[in-house]
Amino acid sequence: METSQPHVITLELAKKLNWLRAAVLGANDGIVSTAGLVMGVAGATTDNGAILIAGVAALVAGSISMAGGEYASVSAQRDSEIASRIRHEGIQRKFAKDEHVSPMSAAVASFISFALGSVLPIVAITGPWTEYREAATIVSVVISLAITGYVAAIIGGAKPLRPVLRNVAVSLVTMAAAYGVGMILGVAVA
Repeated sequence: METSQPHVITLELAKKLNWLRAAVLGANDGIVSTAGLVMGVAGATTDNGAILIAGVAALVAGSISMAGGEYASVSAQRDSEIASRIRHEGIQRKFAKDEHVSPMSAAVASFISFALGSVLPIVAITGPWTEYREAATIVSVVISLAITGYVAAIIGGAKPLRPVLRNVAVSLVTMAAAYGVGMILGVAVA
């Protein structure tokens, strides 16, 4: 008879999982938020230059924001873990740097993955297929988010259907809402 061993997460595994979480979150957010922004601008104007500028600005600002948020979040988590350990163990020793997940590695993963995720909707919306740019963006975003949801689920050991549907649904709502706002405000401004 087999006895089940408790699932133990080693420090190395925790670091990898944190990096994976930051990378998946960054990529998803880069895809969704940039797609929403460029779809909103496309709803307001047909000017490819304006759409491209908005997309690149979203890539830059979003990448920096995601990295900063990830750094602050992981740093706060690490600080809380250290404080809790000191309180519970009653010691005040210095912890080695390798005992905790690195805020910098999570920030870098988030920065890079957001930027890479942002590229897809920018290319899809500003490509030479101007008559079909919104459709091209929707299709590319849905496919890419289905893939990231699937990969994240498989790596995390979860069933993929729910994460895929969640990613796709959020992206469709985001793009539709932003496009609608762009259309309403674009007409109001014109």
